[in-house]
Amino acid sequence: MIVWLNGTHGAGKTTTSTLVQQSLPDARVFDAEKVGETLMDITPGLPETDNFQHWPPWRPLVVETARRVLDYAGGTLVVPMTVLVEQYWREISQGFAHHGIPVRHFVLHADQDTLRARIAGDTVLGPDSPFRLRHLDPYAEASRTWLHAEAEVVDTTHLTPSEAALQIAGAVKG
Repeated sequence: MIVWLNGTHGAGKTTTSTLVQQSLPDARVFDAEKVGETLMDITPGLPETDNFQHWPPWRPLVVETARRVLDYAGGTLVVPMTVLVEQYWREISQGFAHHGIPVRHFVLHADQDTLRARIAGDTVLGPDSPFRLRHLDPYAEASRTWLHAEAEVVDTTHLTPSEAALQIAGAVKG
C-alpha cells in the first residue's frame, strides 16, 4: 500500500511521514523527491524547468520505483510529496492502480495564516523561504479546484505533527 502525504511545501509532510511510518507495521518512507534529484543530476541536463515534476519521466519513475520497492520489501510506503498539478496526480494514481497498488491519499492542510507563520519560522530552508512562499497560491488553487476532493484532508492548523500522524495511521489501520 501507498500512503501519500500531499500538501504545500512547509505543511509538515516530512516530519509527519516519519511519525506515520513509525506507527504502521512494515512501513518505510519513500521520498519521491529523490527521483527528481536523480533526473536533475543527468548531464548534460534535461530541458530547463523550474520543477522536476514537469519532466515526463518523473511520474512513471516514481510509480515504478515504489512498485519495485513494494515488490521487494512488501509493507507500506509512506510518500511525503507535494503534487499540485491534477494531471500529474492522475498519472501517478493511475500508475499505481494499473499495478494493483492501493493508495491512501492524504492532504496535510493548514490555513494560509498558519502556513505563512510556519514558513516564517522554517529552520530547514530558512525563514520566509521564497520557494515555499511561491507554492502557497498554487496550493490554494489546487485545494479549491481538485485536490481536497481527491484526498482525505487532515487539517493541521491546530494539530502537532504527532497528532496528525496518529490520525493518518488510525485511518489507514481502521
